[in-house]
Amino acid sequence: MKKLLLLLALSTTATAQAPSATALAHKVDAHYNHLHSLTAHFTERYRGMGIDRSESGTLTLSKPGRMRWAYASGFSATPSGKVFLLDHNFAISYTPGDSQAERTPAKELDDLRSPLRFLLGHTEIAKELDGLTLTLVSEGYTLSGVPKGMQQTVQSIGLTVDPEGQIRSMRIVQTDGTETSFTFTNFHENIPTPDADFTFTPPPGVTIINAAPPI
Repeated sequence: MKKLLLLLALSTTATAQAPSATALAHKVDAHYNHLHSLTAHFTERYRGMGIDRSESGTLTLSKPGRMRWAYASGFSATPSGKVFLLDHNFAISYTPGDSQAERTPAKELDDLRSPLRFLLGHTEIAKELDGLTLTLVSEGYTLSGVPKGMQQTVQSIGLTVDPEGQIRSMRIVQTDGTETSFTFTNFHENIPTPDADFTFTPPPGVTIINAAPPI
């Protein structure tokens, strides 16, 4: 009985000390709004439709709203050199061996990696995610909601952050039940990010085509 009472007391204390979802969102905003660039190692895992696939690589973010996902071969058969780029106007996706790279206007982008682009703009998570909630987890806290403009495809997105407001992982559950998660490590903030990092030069024989607009 004493042990149970102690656990209840600790749980009550932790809940009382936990910030509100809005307060924590503001703390995350404050952490990222002072940055002009960020790199991190990422591990991406997709589960659903009978598939369980993992990939990894390096994520580079740069203000305003630019990002580069450079994949490396590793856990799966992902060829080294797969890349997803976003500059001010367009996103480009390319996998080595393909004869075409797809280009999508940034304003039409509904890619699951795109929610992270707001991190190095003027971040306001409470306005980016509808129905914002907070959950206490072992790594810190998870902020959950539905990203604006993606309600037709995304059921929820969870950002797990540490007490300092740095995002450690992101979990996206789609309306069809599939799940994609990203885990981030080895952060480097405010380092030089050349413009060339966000420019795609197609290999010989590869053409750039416009992707079909989202339904």
